[in-house]
Amino acid sequence: MEMKYDIQEIMKFLPHRYPILLIDRVLEVVPEQKIVALKNVTINEPFFQGHFPGTPIMPGVLIIEAMAQAGGVLAISALPLEKQGALMYFMSMDKVKFRKPVVPGDQLILEIRLLRLRSKAMKMSGIAMVDGNKVAEAEFMASLREKIL
Repeated sequence: MEMKYDIQEIMKFLPHRYPILLIDRVLEVVPEQKIVALKNVTINEPFFQGHFPGTPIMPGVLIIEAMAQAGGVLAISALPLEKQGALMYFMSMDKVKFRKPVVPGDQLILEIRLLRLRSKAMKMSGIAMVDGNKVAEAEFMASLREKIL
């Protein structure tokens, strides 16, 4: 069964909201294996005012954050319902490479694969693509924590 999520469903998994919610749709989920998500990059993103005036480029750290959010949906969607309020925190980032700038009008496709899953930690690898071209890649680790009220 192919799983897809719209923005309303994504917000059930992630605590992020505007302006830091960086994925718009989940195109595919293979539970506990991989996720493919989409981010529409538009000129009205708040970071484009200062990065950079006259030459807007999406900051690389936000591309990595978008990959982590997609990975969060993958990890949290695999949890039992009673644990789906858990938060995911970055632990480390490795092998980060930026290959091409991401600009307004681009559609960022994020493909995240689960490399290792433990009870409270996971390792993932991700690539970000625009028009079939790799624009960024990274490996990252994250931990799941109980939701803080």
